[in-house]
Amino acid sequence: MTDAAAQAKPRVLSGITATGNLTIGNYIGALSVWAEEQDRYENFFFIADLHALTIPEAIKADDLRRRIREIVALYLACGLDPERSVLFLQSKVPAHATLGWIFDCVTPVSWLERMTQYKSKSQGANPSAGLFTYPALMAADILLYQANFVPVGDDQRQHVELTRDIANRFNSMFGECFRVPDALIRKSGARIMGLDDPTAKMSKSKAETTEGHAIGLLDDPKKIRKAIMRAVTDAGTAVDRENLSPGVDNLLVLHEALSGATREQTLDQFDGSGYGTLKKDLAELVLDRIGPIQARFTEIHSETGYLDTVLADGAAKAAEVADATLKQAMELVGLR
Repeated sequence: MTDAAAQAKPRVLSGITATGNLTIGNYIGALSVWAEEQDRYENFFFIADLHALTIPEAIKADDLRRRIREIVALYLACGLDPERSVLFLQSKVPAHATLGWIFDCVTPVSWLERMTQYKSKSQGANPSAGLFTYPALMAADILLYQANFVPVGDDQRQHVELTRDIANRFNSMFGECFRVPDALIRKSGARIMGLDDPTAKMSKSKAETTEGHAIGLLDDPKKIRKAIMRAVTDAGTAVDRENLSPGVDNLLVLHEALSGATREQTLDQFDGSGYGTLKKDLAELVLDRIGPIQARFTEIHSETGYLDTVLADGAAKAAEVADATLKQAMELVGLR
């Protein structure tokens, strides 16, 4: 891609935190979209390892290192191309942490107190300061790259809204510096729910501790099939398009997102079908999609030198953009 061609395209920035095992929800809501639309945008996709430190009790250094390599290998296995997308590790671009601190100082506490993810993750715990302020670091992740769009799941919409508020506040206080981005959320599959509890979002962290909660991208096929066949539905026996319970609706959303069918086409296909029929069809669809990803992952994950090269090259490209933005921000606040 030439510099002129890249500049002519809108820029996108997004990432996934290096915690838990990536699930079908991460694939549908993020990875598949990133891969399918690589040629529409100038792409920056990172692994958020600094964000992984916000719950220090859950951190084991060797596990974090392993997860980082698994995630970058899955990025590649899911179709992200280092020639068309900049793939990098957050901690390898120091501008993230520096601008994150500036935003800590710019962001009112009241804005951080209203964040729903902080409220949910801090329940019954003695949360770290990092957990409280990480939305400011997330804003830095985005704004450093002057992104036009942030492709995220529906649960991250509030974080993009806060990022917009922080950008506007900084620009108003110190002078124009940051582009105010928009969230880019897919219409179907933006929020995949847990198979064991269709009222709660599928969580890659919970997937590690609760059997049957999620479909992991690296799960054994037997485990995947078992999780789908045991997914919560309702007291009925067949799909009723006029009366869909959360569990049945979640299975239909999974099916339409993976098949590419519309909601109406999916309802036409399964209306009146028994839940067992829907689950068996969905299991085959999931395995057909995940099988090639797992095969490609196995090939890539063993290529240690290749993964190191992808991350090093990505960090260098990302730093070139991020450092220019940070320099301007530091000049505006008087740090340069």
